Amino acid sequence: MSAIELSSLSKRFGDVTAVEDLSFSVKEGEVFGFLGPNGAGKSTTINVLLGYMTPTAGSAQVFGHDAQTDSRTIRRATGVLPENVGLYEQLTAREHVASAVRFKDADDNPDELLSRVGLSKEAWDRKAGGFSTGMAQRLGLATALAGDPDLLILDEPQSGLDPNGRREIRNLVVEESERGTTVFFSSHILSEVQAVSDRVGVMRSGQMVALDTVESIRTRATDGTTVQLQTIESGVDERVLADIDGVDGISVDGRTVRVTCETHARRVVSSPRWRTRPVWPTSRSTRRHLKTRSLHLPTATPTLETV
Repeated sequence: MSAIELSSLSKRFGDVTAVEDLSFSVKEGEVFGFLGPNGAGKSTTINVLLGYMTPTAGSAQVFGHDAQTDSRTIRRATGVLPENVGLYEQLTAREHVASAVRFKDADDNPDELLSRVGLSKEAWDRKAGGFSTGMAQRLGLATALAGDPDLLILDEPQSGLDPNGRREIRNLVVEESERGTTVFFSSHILSEVQAVSDRVGVMRSGQMVALDTVESIRTRATDGTTVQLQTIESGVDERVLADIDGVDGISVDGRTVRVTCETHARRVVSSPRWRTRPVWPTSRSTRRHLKTRSLHLPTATPTLETV
């Protein structure tokens, strides 16, 4: 039995189609990355899965339960971290988790859950109204883990977290997967899910435009980028660029250097900050050669919006 099964699912709001003819399944125990830009239909799909929205057409099932008729059963078996965590300002962190434990009719120790998500002990008895975005994310994740859910739905879980917090999220996803939990990981940034997902579904404008393993999706989404650099002097040592992970080809014509690479490597190839990176030689003459300006500067972490 699949953990999640969507069949010809559509959801329209008046003249706006949020999700159109969406069909896919998620295996039990799988970590499934659900990727796409903001507005692609990811949150709408999640809301239908949990019974918060009624589909215009098609159906959604979770562990064989219909999302419309058995939504309460589904929510009891599911831990959810929404994109925008809603907290009760007058309740403490410990009280939030204790409430989630009671809802799931479970016997979890709230302190253990709060410790597991990395929320500092000093915050456990503080009212949540003063929490930062990162603290709210950690608390929301603790409530999602209450009751040892069979399905964990994470909607942009790393929002507001520092690098250490994002790493802890990835570790937690791996731990839950090893325990047999199905993880549905929604994000708009490929790097957030590529290290932990078994498969990836890519949404664009309400439709699934790609469904494959992480590596296959990443290859289609990022390969073939060309960066053109104009150097101050001719005679660049190509080995300097060839050492960068993700660089596939280099051509030099006088002071013009063209580098074919994966998108994730563009930031290193193009960045004026390359002098601080250990992969570059420390020779003053080599550094002078490679003081460059890219004609195609990246502006964000690689995403799958262009799939």
